[in-house]
Amino acid sequence: MTITNINPDKNILEIDGARLWDTLEASGEIGKLRDTGLRRLPLSDADRQMRDLFCTWARNAGCTVTIDQVGNIFARRPGTDDSLPAIATGSHLDSQMCGGKYDGVLGVMSGLEVVRTLNDRGLETKRPIEVVVWTNEEGARYTPPMQGSLAFIGDLTLDEVLASQDADGLTFGDELRRIGYDGDRPLGESKFDQYYELHIEQGPALEAMGIDIGIVVDSFKSHGLKIEVTGRTAHVGPTPMDERQNALVGAAHLVVAVDGIGWQHHPQGGKATTSQISCFPNLPGIISERANLTVDFRHPDPAIADQMLGKVKAAMAAAADKANVEMKIVDSWSFGENPFAEKCVQHLSDTADAMDVSYMEIRSQAGHDAYAIGKIAPMGMIFTPCTGGISHNVEESIELEKTLPGVNLLLNAMVTAANR
Repeated sequence: MTITNINPDKNILEIDGARLWDTLEASGEIGKLRDTGLRRLPLSDADRQMRDLFCTWARNAGCTVTIDQVGNIFARRPGTDDSLPAIATGSHLDSQMCGGKYDGVLGVMSGLEVVRTLNDRGLETKRPIEVVVWTNEEGARYTPPMQGSLAFIGDLTLDEVLASQDADGLTFGDELRRIGYDGDRPLGESKFDQYYELHIEQGPALEAMGIDIGIVVDSFKSHGLKIEVTGRTAHVGPTPMDERQNALVGAAHLVVAVDGIGWQHHPQGGKATTSQISCFPNLPGIISERANLTVDFRHPDPAIADQMLGKVKAAMAAAADKANVEMKIVDSWSFGENPFAEKCVQHLSDTADAMDVSYMEIRSQAGHDAYAIGKIAPMGMIFTPCTGGISHNVEESIELEKTLPGVNLLLNAMVTAANR
């Protein structure tokens, strides 16, 4: 990681920090959990309420708001040459089951603040500015994660997304219609000249090192698997041990093996975990006939991440044999093979230099919608500090003063790009 401090240039734009903070606090009241966190699952009533509020704010800021077929929201501020592809920014408004109120939300509200700031100063841009809310980034209710952005670029079909089901069997399409965000704009209709996404770091490096901004230059290759284990119900008392086909036991063997794979690759930054498990019938006195797991593993070296996939598959075979059950992968996804454009990284660095803010080159370890957009347009990301590096937790927290440099970088980088 390279740390850089730069020379001053006073000719820069600044957002209204108090207004940004008020916007974030208002957002944090919708789907509020345990006073400080969020439970705003995609396509829930809370998601609808937050979407409605964002659309109101965007229209009040003079934007045209359109919604595509998977519920992605596009708030567009016109350019003087509105035929040109937009300079875009965005993130997500959905949260984890026990999430924080800045993950994703800060990126959306920072984009809205870019528009509001230009309005305050009566400034026009040659290219249009577009602020995007991507549907279901987290994957906390529907999988895979980042469904909205993946459908936008064509990596998922419309039918695949609309047919996906949550744990209660409710389909994405039905729930999208229920909350009124089943738009008619065709997928992928927006054309981006460049795309920038601002996000809390979700790690401790910026805060620990006292650096204002992280400019993302690389990512971890990540794999996700949904695995189904099939056994046979039987009585926990009289059934002999050598005749049992306990799906939960097979799942348990795999959970331990996956954790071991993570520790094996830990010295080089690798990690692996079983993040979700369920079983049926999940009752006392009866051996489980089915278990379902979600496994996640990632590594900074894409080749090693792929090797980890082979090890997980081998662990599945061993666990199934040991527990006398069957295992199969029923869904899978991967992301993060360095989608960052050098021109965007350089533009962010040059802009930070002109602003006299400290920054460091940093690697993203989480998944972001920007990864998908990086496949179809030049893309860059900005990280801002979060307290203790805590994220996906109700205690997630940021400080306005430590956040402003990154948001101002987004503002100035977008305006410069939009006036090319």
